[in-house]
Amino acid sequence: MTLIGMPQIRERRTPTRTGRTYHLRTFGCQMNVHDSEGIAGLLEADGMVPATDADTADLVVFNTCCIRENADDKLYGSLGSLKRIKDERPELLIAVGGCLAQKDRNLVQDRAPWVDVVFGTHNLSRVVSLLDYAEEWGPITEILEESESVTVVPAKREVDHSAWVTIMIGCNNSCTFCIVPSVRGAEISRRPGDIVREVQDLAADGVVEVTLLGQNVNSYGRDLELGGHKALFADLLRRVGEVDGIERIRYTSPHPKDFKADVALAMAETEAVCEQLHMPLQSGSDRILSAMHRGYTAERFLAKLDLARQHLPGLAISTDIIVGFPGESEADFQATLDVVAVARFDSAFTFIYSPRPGTAAAEMVDQFVAPEVIQDRYQRLTELQTSIGLERNQELVGATVEVLVDGPSKTDPTKSSGRTRGNKLVHFPGEVAPGSLVNVRIDRAAPHFLIGDRL
Repeated sequence: MTLIGMPQIRERRTPTRTGRTYHLRTFGCQMNVHDSEGIAGLLEADGMVPATDADTADLVVFNTCCIRENADDKLYGSLGSLKRIKDERPELLIAVGGCLAQKDRNLVQDRAPWVDVVFGTHNLSRVVSLLDYAEEWGPITEILEESESVTVVPAKREVDHSAWVTIMIGCNNSCTFCIVPSVRGAEISRRPGDIVREVQDLAADGVVEVTLLGQNVNSYGRDLELGGHKALFADLLRRVGEVDGIERIRYTSPHPKDFKADVALAMAETEAVCEQLHMPLQSGSDRILSAMHRGYTAERFLAKLDLARQHLPGLAISTDIIVGFPGESEADFQATLDVVAVARFDSAFTFIYSPRPGTAAAEMVDQFVAPEVIQDRYQRLTELQTSIGLERNQELVGATVEVLVDGPSKTDPTKSSGRTRGNKLVHFPGEVAPGSLVNVRIDRAAPHFLIGDRL
């Protein structure tokens, strides 16, 4: 059965799956990770417990992403491997949600008819009711066209001391390479009082670090009128910073065209806000930036970085860069290298462009850039940024930094790992409880992490 529009299934309020197991796999960005925490919270409120792997689970859920070209291959490859298990255990439930499900809709069950539930980005809060329906009546696809408000569900957090907080959903921009507006809808902001209360509850539960989430946090509140005053993002930073117990505040992602002095000033004046900023460049070529509909030039982008650094000395800045956008010439790519050299990012997430059906870029005539050319450019960009990242990290050798401990190092359990306020990964000897704030003197630097001793 397929439902397109408003839900018609009555919500069930009492746990019905006590003791049954689930396996949840997440693809994509921080928003997807946070959505998965909500899905896990709903499943556990219904009595379910995590399974050790998909092979033994009673329910397998894929929360999907559609940003990259291989997202489809990953999903359908995973679903294909589950068909054998489904044939052996017909009672196994399989659910697919998230951005790819929102985009593909009926295509998911057409290509994988053994899937029981398909749900989109606007109705993840209904996953339990959809499972109820599937068990009683058979496979169901429910895709809602848009959200009327931001739905907050109880989350099963990955760690106890840190939490994601959604402040808005959707995006009103029209970047030609991005499909997010199609699958996440238009911008809807949460009321600031609701956000602050959620952060207060998290602090009471032992959370010391929150990350405010939105597709473009700098446009937060433009759709809200509170006593004639726009609920600006700078105001929200200050209010969240007043919550007792919250030691660190981060946010992602801002859009360069909307980053203004009021946010930089709020960051500088709010002690809990970390000296860290993610500012997606995407390209250093004005011609390519125009084709991307980014709304700024390379010069304006660098001016935004200067503005932020003037207010926040020692600010750590990360970015996103796309290599091989349709029609990118060697001159365009060189412009990107030039901006990277001037910007001196602490780190960068670099991507090779892949066309996504439904985006304007996928229809551009000058689509092809030779794979060997793209790979060469990608390598050159990576080498440049790695060298800059190392130099930026070496500037901290000899300094003492505050580290929020995440837990044991993944490669050496005799060491602990954590993050500085600038979001740099630090390893140091000894076992320290996750969530602890410790001072570490930095002794050595690598391009992507720091090594030191606890003081």
